[in-house]
Amino acid sequence: MNRIIIGITGASGSVYAKRLIEELSGAGHDVHVICSKTGDEVFSYETGISPEDFIRTLGGSPKAPVIHQNDNLFAPPASGSFKADAMVIVPASMATLGGIAAGSLQSLLGRSADVCLKERRKLIIVPRETPFSRIHLRNMLELTETGAVILPAMPGFYNHPKTVDDIVNFTVARILDQLGIENTLTKRWEGR
Repeated sequence: MNRIIIGITGASGSVYAKRLIEELSGAGHDVHVICSKTGDEVFSYETGISPEDFIRTLGGSPKAPVIHQNDNLFAPPASGSFKADAMVIVPASMATLGGIAAGSLQSLLGRSADVCLKERRKLIIVPRETPFSRIHLRNMLELTETGAVILPAMPGFYNHPKTVDDIVNFTVARILDQLGIENTLTKRWEGR
């Protein structure tokens, strides 16, 4: 079992976070969720359910996720002594990405990402914006050089997706691969 922090920001792509949380929670991992204010609004708009209500629907999972308020800097993920294995920010807005790169976010989400970097824990950032500006690319390079993994939501099509779920599962499978968690969400490339 892993302890994974999931950060959700105001970028479009909440379905990636929703699917990742379902997968981790269903497998019994200890999941801690932090939403920015706009992340909460976008999640509700795109999925038709608030993050809090969605988390409640997972109460029957082997390990129900815990949701933390983004303004609560006394929450466990704000401390390096909270032994999280990794953090995934999905979807990641460019404002959040830039704030983490500059070390200047005054929120639980930003502090948790900073803790992962300072403690040399895995930080996976899934930007969902296109095209990238030069500033975005510089911030991504800065974070990569600091130890973060930048994993844009860019699906492959060699597995011949038939549904939107297939496309979402491709990216979620890549995130799980980076976390070292086995999964069968998508068909893997085995050559022609």
